[in-house]
Amino acid sequence: MTDKADEIAALLAPTVAALGLELLGAEYLTAPGGAVLRLYIDVPEAEAASRSVGIDECEAVSREVSAQLDVEDPISGNYTLEVSSPGLDRPLFSAPQFARFVGESAKVTLKLPQDGRRRLQGAILRVDGERIVFDLDGAEFATAAENIEKARLVPDWVALGLAPAQDKSGRDARPGKQKSSKKKDVAGKAPAAKKNSTNHPAASGPLDAE
Repeated sequence: MTDKADEIAALLAPTVAALGLELLGAEYLTAPGGAVLRLYIDVPEAEAASRSVGIDECEAVSREVSAQLDVEDPISGNYTLEVSSPGLDRPLFSAPQFARFVGESAKVTLKLPQDGRRRLQGAILRVDGERIVFDLDGAEFATAAENIEKARLVPDWVALGLAPAQDKSGRDARPGKQKSSKKKDVAGKAPAAKKNSTNHPAASGPLDAE
């Protein structure tokens, strides 16, 4: 997180906690037309097996923190507030959050280059205090949590059943799926694919911090 995002997250965390939720972290993105403040919330780890964050929780947090931001006024100018659940590719903001997902893969961008790289992807091996250790192609790579600009888990879509397994050539390895299943219309053209749109489970709305 940036210093501004850290400041805002520290300010809003107690308000989110009062609603029985946890503020994982914040992203503060500036743009010519106004800034975007994005908050990621989740249920406490101890309750993760019994409940999850939905649109109602996002809207409740949005209402409460909007009122607090109007009073505290930590952002000058116009900005948009977005409140979201973490999703499967959840962002990681702190060493304890990395520790919770040891063994899983993460994609990381560093604030300052280290060993000639700013971007990396590898399994989280362990967390030593504020030091995160990754497995990069069989070698250990360690960096301080404060040097991580942003990080997200990389879900195993195949294990989750959301993507097909592939053979060595990159083809779908499921039985009967190796051959093309496209159907042609009478003109000999493949039917046009339909466009789908999805809504993210987030409550957001423009705010004007004067």
